[in-house]
Amino acid sequence: MPGSLDHEEQDAKTFASWGIDYLKYDNCNDDGTSPKIRYPVMNKALMRTGRPIFFSLCEWGVEDPATWASGIGNSWRTTGDINDTWERMTKRADTNDRWAAYAAPGGWNDPDMLEVGNGGMTTDEYRSHFSIWALAKAPLLIGCDVRSMSNETYEILTNSEVIAVNQDQLGVQGKKVNKDGDLEVWAGPLSKNRVALVLWNRGSSPATVTAQMADVGLSPSAIVDVRDLWAHSTLASVTGPISAYLMPHGSMMFVLTPKS
Repeated sequence: MPGSLDHEEQDAKTFASWGIDYLKYDNCNDDGTSPKIRYPVMNKALMRTGRPIFFSLCEWGVEDPATWASGIGNSWRTTGDINDTWERMTKRADTNDRWAAYAAPGGWNDPDMLEVGNGGMTTDEYRSHFSIWALAKAPLLIGCDVRSMSNETYEILTNSEVIAVNQDQLGVQGKKVNKDGDLEVWAGPLSKNRVALVLWNRGSSPATVTAQMADVGLSPSAIVDVRDLWAHSTLASVTGPISAYLMPHGSMMFVLTPKS
């Protein structure tokens, strides 16, 4: 199909005249020119319109855009396309995690859109999917038909506490900080000296996943308030390891607030 190649200026003006806020610019059927050359052309065209348009680069991580796309786009795909399967989703999470250090306010790693609600995964798997994408500061783009979403899907996609982690003003991408086989700890710093934590059982059997305070960047003797973002409840102050018994492919997500 026709695209914007050699028509970037014309298309950018058209998008701006339509009131477009977000442009995802694929690299399909290009002429072989490197994305490093092609994407700055659209960047400049968008800037000249005078309209703030979020510029999402999508060359599927082929030329490691995390290493060069900052200042050109607002996000860049770090992975190939996702689909609505556990295997593909977890692989995209792992690939995106490699580039955590390159994300910052104004430029974000994008492991592709959310599959929550499309029917190929369980509720626990979708909750894990949403938790990890939020922790990783990935763009939270709904990929299901919002006109027919179930109540469970709606509850996942509108969890304001999980979304708040994604939108935290510190803007640091969380990452995998410990792994014991299929049992993983993901964490990242938040504003106000808080920490976001996901305990994730990627195995096929129930298991207990444990995070040490040192895993998440806190002192081993730290005392923290623990907020469960899916149960919407605050646990008693905790010192020492934080553990959860999780079903296969299940997870729990917390915000840890150190006591002063």
